[in-house]
Amino acid sequence: MTIAIDRALYRAPSLDTPARVVESTPPRLVLPGVGSGDWGLRNERELGFFGEPVDGPAFLAELERSGLRGRGGAGFPAHRKWATVAAAAGPKVVVANGHEGEPASLKDTWLLTRRPHLVLDGLLLAAAVVGADDALVYASHPEAVAAVERAIGEIRSAGLVPENVRLRVHLAEDTYVAGEESAVCQSINGFPAKPTSKPPRPYQQGVNGLPTLVSNVETLAHAAWIHVHGATEFASVGSGSSKGTALFTLTGACSSPGVYEMSLGRPVLDLATAGTMAGTMTGMLIGGWFGGILTGDHSALHCCYDAVRAAGSGLGCAAVTVLGPDDDIIEIAGELSAWFRQESAMQCGICVSGTNAIARAFRQVLSGSHDPAHRHNLMRWGTTTPGRGACGFADGAFTLARTAGAELARREENSSKGVLP
Repeated sequence: MTIAIDRALYRAPSLDTPARVVESTPPRLVLPGVGSGDWGLRNERELGFFGEPVDGPAFLAELERSGLRGRGGAGFPAHRKWATVAAAAGPKVVVANGHEGEPASLKDTWLLTRRPHLVLDGLLLAAAVVGADDALVYASHPEAVAAVERAIGEIRSAGLVPENVRLRVHLAEDTYVAGEESAVCQSINGFPAKPTSKPPRPYQQGVNGLPTLVSNVETLAHAAWIHVHGATEFASVGSGSSKGTALFTLTGACSSPGVYEMSLGRPVLDLATAGTMAGTMTGMLIGGWFGGILTGDHSALHCCYDAVRAAGSGLGCAAVTVLGPDDDIIEIAGELSAWFRQESAMQCGICVSGTNAIARAFRQVLSGSHDPAHRHNLMRWGTTTPGRGACGFADGAFTLARTAGAELARREENSSKGVLP
């Protein structure tokens, strides 16, 4: 990262912190004993993974019935991405995206270091379903890369890698935009890991110009689970539009930050309680830094894609930072805006000028300027510019501008009424 934000509020928890399961959630990815040094391929095979051969069309139908949505950020229906690549002619590629450039998230790195075999089972499953003979794990965390390389050696020695599949690890750049799917393909192709203009999209032309399925590692882990347990069981928890469980990374005003598995559709309060929330929730960042800042007590907000979107944010990678009474919303926004400015790929004008302008506005506000133009500009940028960048990165800065701009408006209104902040 080009800018380090060192306050504990922002940091993802240590990888040594044990992952947990929120009460009443059926454990699927976080299991007793996972994280111990003796968990490995034998345990996964005892659970049924690396089992029966797959019928591609039948599994695509099962994937659709499951309602699994991508866990990387966009929440796109998994079966549609898989089916599109499967329908393409000629050689194809599948990529397990475990880059995790989101600083508030740890769940992908936890999976790659603690259950790498499960991810590899999902990756090989995807290769079989879409008809790919090139399969890669894309990651930047050194411990994750080492764990996956060891796991590949184990499954290869066990004869579990089809002879026609080239299975390998690609070491990614440690920048935020390097995890965007077109940047993933660019990096694997030997170029800087920066997003490209669309079309074509990776499912059309990706790695080596071939149709490429880029899927988040958690999505692949759930796909492997569905192959063993079925769509009905997977969808037995969750909400109407958000099925199954998900891995959440909890940080902020709580005494037990970490990775938690929780059924989708449950209130944020359940997650915060599991993490022993300290005091009253005064706001939160949800979906990582990309989802802006929701002010006020949102503990009753349900963790499903539709509900979080309706609240003005996005579930994204399911990283949740709880804010308490001691956390200043505008100060946080100022620090995050500086990070967005420096993490820009610097490839399109709207991103370069937008992230610079947003960071400058917050800097002036924090320097003591009460000019209402700052609030007006932040709200305008946050509502009129999303979707205009070459990739989605700038939208995170625009969401931050919109949500923190609303907080400025609230403070201005209170000030005019003589109400203390």
